[in-house]
Amino acid sequence: MLDRQKVTIQDIADKANVSPSTVSRVLSGNARVVESKQTAVLEAIRELNYRPNIFARGLASGQSMTIGVLTQNISSPIYDAIMWGILQNLKGSGYSPVFADGYWSQEAEKNALHILLDRHADGLIVIGGSSPKEVLIETAKRVPLVVVGREIPEISENCLKMDDFQGGYLATQHLIERGHRQIVNITGILSHDDAVERLEGYKKALKEAGLAVDDQLIVEGGFNEQSGVMAINILMERGRAFSAIFAANDQMAFGARLALYRKGIRVPDDVSIIGYDNQPTSAYMTPPLTTIDQPAVELGEAASFNILQLIKGQAIEKTTFPAKIVMRESVSRLR
Repeated sequence: MLDRQKVTIQDIADKANVSPSTVSRVLSGNARVVESKQTAVLEAIRELNYRPNIFARGLASGQSMTIGVLTQNISSPIYDAIMWGILQNLKGSGYSPVFADGYWSQEAEKNALHILLDRHADGLIVIGGSSPKEVLIETAKRVPLVVVGREIPEISENCLKMDDFQGGYLATQHLIERGHRQIVNITGILSHDDAVERLEGYKKALKEAGLAVDDQLIVEGGFNEQSGVMAINILMERGRAFSAIFAANDQMAFGARLALYRKGIRVPDDVSIIGYDNQPTSAYMTPPLTTIDQPAVELGEAASFNILQLIKGQAIEKTTFPAKIVMRESVSRLR
């Protein structure tokens, strides 16, 4: 058997007793081929263990057959779920994802974006982040672009997101309905749109209930567990009483829960907690975490579907995912 790295279109043509042009048409899938010849070519490909040279094909077609994906933290469960959705929907498309991490840093995002563009990705998916909107608007002029988790009015048709304002509002309203009045908000990174929108939803729910927004009960977190621990320590130093916490993601809720445990504060008996994202592990916190569901896998699937639509020159499906509460045992009625 020929070495599969050295198998050529001519080898396949000889094996199948057809012309090289017929083999090319079968490989491209862009032209009709007589069924008997197509069967012979496919059988020859199987017997010769042929693998197409994607790089060479890209040079010929002017495409790299890659989708660049700029994420914020590959190790984060929510970003991992979005990327899983992207991978699932790209199966069978002929396109492969290339991932780059922004590390929650605008400078790192800038460098990652340049790397993906320099590799001539056929399309880009940017997940969250704090890249200036002007940069993303210009990028959309150069290459098909889908933005996940942000709303940029100038390229609104390219944006997919959950209603984070509504999510923050529902989380806070849920606590208010259970009698809580002194409610902490551990925010995400406030240079990120989703964190700001969740904070604004929190403030709206308080104001509608006739409650003052107390800046001493608002602590900026970093979307990770350690920042949840640190937020509780900061609140304790401030000395402001509270009976409930809205953490802007589940990871910070996990950290807050740990910090409260270390201080002998019981959840939900003394302090209730609600998170955001509905990570799979949130159901296994002690007690199981009430949270706002973020359909991360569906967001990833929608993003990859729409980037393929843009590459084909077709219209994309504009979708905003509604917020909803997943009720578990970390929230109780204030006694």
